[in-house]
Amino acid sequence: MQTQHVKEYLKELITCTQCGYCKEVCPIFEDIGWDSASARGKVALAYGLYMGDIEPDESVLERLLQCTTCEDCKRRCPSKTEVVKAIEAIRKDLNEAGFSLDVHKKIYDNIMKYNNPYAETSSRSEILGEEPKMAEIAYFVGCTAIYRNKEIVDAGISILKKLGVDYTILNEVCCGSVLQRTGFDDEALKKLIDANIDAIEQSGAKKVLFSCAGCLRMFRKEYKKFRDFNFEPLHFTEWLVDQEFSLKPYPKKVTYHDPCHLGRHIGVYSAPRKLITRIPEIQFQEMEYKEDQAKCCGGGGGVRSAYPELSQAIAENRVKQAEFAEVLLNTCPFCLNTLKFGNEKLNQNIEIIDLLQLIDQLIEK
Repeated sequence: MQTQHVKEYLKELITCTQCGYCKEVCPIFEDIGWDSASARGKVALAYGLYMGDIEPDESVLERLLQCTTCEDCKRRCPSKTEVVKAIEAIRKDLNEAGFSLDVHKKIYDNIMKYNNPYAETSSRSEILGEEPKMAEIAYFVGCTAIYRNKEIVDAGISILKKLGVDYTILNEVCCGSVLQRTGFDDEALKKLIDANIDAIEQSGAKKVLFSCAGCLRMFRKEYKKFRDFNFEPLHFTEWLVDQEFSLKPYPKKVTYHDPCHLGRHIGVYSAPRKLITRIPEIQFQEMEYKEDQAKCCGGGGGVRSAYPELSQAIAENRVKQAEFAEVLLNTCPFCLNTLKFGNEKLNQNIEIIDLLQLIDQLIEK
């Protein structure tokens, strides 16, 4: 097995002191309990593969794929080891050596054939009944929202219309996040990046709004590694918090879940909270674990598709932490679906919705 990709992160592998602080926060370790499931365990496995001391058998592949890429390990690590980058690199090496899961291969094939991981054949324009046009504000709706949570896209568009904003949707394709998280090749990713940047540049947009944390993270952290662009990628809440509008009262007890890719990965914490606290009569209470210490929903890094029971258990734990609230808000469709998945076993009497949906319900025309 060749390990050319993880070799670039050899410093990360040898910087890890195996102190075990990551075990306190790793959502995978919390559920599985084996040291190999923790961040330090994965670093040891990656180093073993690099040195040729272990073989990439099924058990090693399983452990290295059981990471949601939440980055809470990096926050807790005294050495600030880039565990997630090293894990994504060794996943690339495993894929190139022919060690990957059929479910992840299927997602890759779907994206290459249909431009989305769900093998949906309808375009964004066909679903929304709108065509891309020239505008200074563009809305990058993302695959999960348009194909699985259209209510989020509808809310975003409704808000833009209520505020009288001249906007456009885009001839977008998958952002590529799932490919990068599961270790597929950069050539495939580059095709998606070029297609999306071209679509945005053709629209003339100066600002691009995202309701998906994973998509936004790709634009902010990954896209410029491959190609420069001149537009500003913003989470919808970052743009919305600076707009003028009035909201109806909402006298309910509400809490908020920070998506890992929006929070720890790119540092967007204040905008959603500013919007929530602008709502009259709302009873907003933070969960015990919030902002950079927020617990993962369990959906990222290919875990939800490959290990659904594990993903559900992690999501169940997160929903339990919101048991005091009537409404659990979040700002990512993938988190939304995973939290709902976790609540299927709990059956907790809590409404789980995207913040854009609530703002759209309350905004006064």
